[in-house]
Amino acid sequence: MNEELESLTHRYLDGSISAEEMARLNRFLDESAEARREFVELLNLDSAVAASAAGWERKQMEPPVKRSPAPTLIAFPTAMRWLAAAACVALLASAGWWWQTQRVFASVVKDAGVEELSNGAKLRTETHSLKGGSVELVTALGARIVIEAPAVFRFESAQRLRMMSGRLSAEVPPAAKGFTVVTPSGDAVDLGTRFGVDVPVSGAAEIHVFQGEVIAKASGNTNRQSLRGGDAVTMGGGASTARELRSSAFIQADEMNGLSAGLAAGQRARSEAALGALKYDPTLIELLDFESGEAQPGVFRTVQGRWPGSRAPEFVNVGDHLKLDVGGDRAWRQLTLAAWVRLDRLGAPYQSLLHTDGWSKSNAGQVHWMVTRHTTMRLALFGNTLAPGSEENEQFPDSRTSVLPEQGRWVHLATVYDSAAKTVRFYLNGQFDKETHQAIAHPARLGPAQIGNWDRQDRKLSGRVDELLLLGRAMSDDEVRALFEAGNPYR
Repeated sequence: MNEELESLTHRYLDGSISAEEMARLNRFLDESAEARREFVELLNLDSAVAASAAGWERKQMEPPVKRSPAPTLIAFPTAMRWLAAAACVALLASAGWWWQTQRVFASVVKDAGVEELSNGAKLRTETHSLKGGSVELVTALGARIVIEAPAVFRFESAQRLRMMSGRLSAEVPPAAKGFTVVTPSGDAVDLGTRFGVDVPVSGAAEIHVFQGEVIAKASGNTNRQSLRGGDAVTMGGGASTARELRSSAFIQADEMNGLSAGLAAGQRARSEAALGALKYDPTLIELLDFESGEAQPGVFRTVQGRWPGSRAPEFVNVGDHLKLDVGGDRAWRQLTLAAWVRLDRLGAPYQSLLHTDGWSKSNAGQVHWMVTRHTTMRLALFGNTLAPGSEENEQFPDSRTSVLPEQGRWVHLATVYDSAAKTVRFYLNGQFDKETHQAIAHPARLGPAQIGNWDRQDRKLSGRVDELLLLGRAMSDDEVRALFEAGNPYR
């Protein structure tokens, strides 16, 4: 028997084990079936000794009883031997199961709108199903895991998490190296890093490595693939296929504080009140909050929005899009476009926030609202031109500031167009960013449009869109700021 394992087990049994020693014992048991067998044997021995001692003490205290000599001397020891043997067999069969089910593999340290798990909850081998919100867990070895609903998962050990569906991000310290996420289509084995795993209800799982290294192994394939920071793969059909990194698809630990505080401060109620007021605005063209449950035409995933249990479209692959028809045949002299978005930094030249279909000379004023390859906002109306002396490097006005954060976050984008004043104004998270003047400024035209791909690969959108607003008037700076402050999910 391993001497260190034996020593740690004895200290565990007598209650004198330290936290560091407990971590070493856990590593022995997680990594070796032989160590687990030896551990159970020591538990059995300890239980047997304790039972024997207790029985001996009881016999010393019991008064002598007169018995017939022959039957007592033959029958009693035989019965005891069989009883002891049966007890040992039962203990061996159950001790491993009992030890595994009683161990705490992870604890909840923060939740944002999760009803099924509360702060401080201990997670063992039970299966958990989350309908809404996000939860942050810390494993026994210090790995920090954030799981976003909807999700179904269970821990099989402190170093092994099975994800049946859902999305998680992980920060794994050296002490927890080897932490493994098991999915229906493959496994992700950490080598001390930050990574994300996306397991859709249907379709192949994805692994995204933000920093460090992860070993990916598709189910049914013995080959292992090393992934490093910036790499991502889709695992399906027994193979791993490279794909673009989707860093903003995952809520990470440093975002949880803001989300939890925002809910506690009542931000969701403020957001719903602001949207309720906008529905009565006489200039409202469209307000898409995606909460009605009505099917929207297009190709996209429906995932959680900014609020626990809410809905938002997510665009992942080339060709993903959502169709809508807004504004009719009217010409809008003023137009406000606003949306909450969670976008990835990709190599596509443009990401389509709203592109009308009739982009041609016969439809001057058709609207294209997008994020450019420079990660700035752009509002393009067909036939419009920039005023002389404009600072723009291209044909259409852009915002000054990048609209994509370094790490995944919900951001609020707004653009206000006024054809009479010939101005385009951009806002990021409620703050005025830039105004551009135009020489020619046609009234805006909408109609059939798409969010997402807009028929070309250079309009590919990667991320989520929540609460798309179109108003047939120009919102003021104060109104844009109030809209952001009411809908901000963070505090």
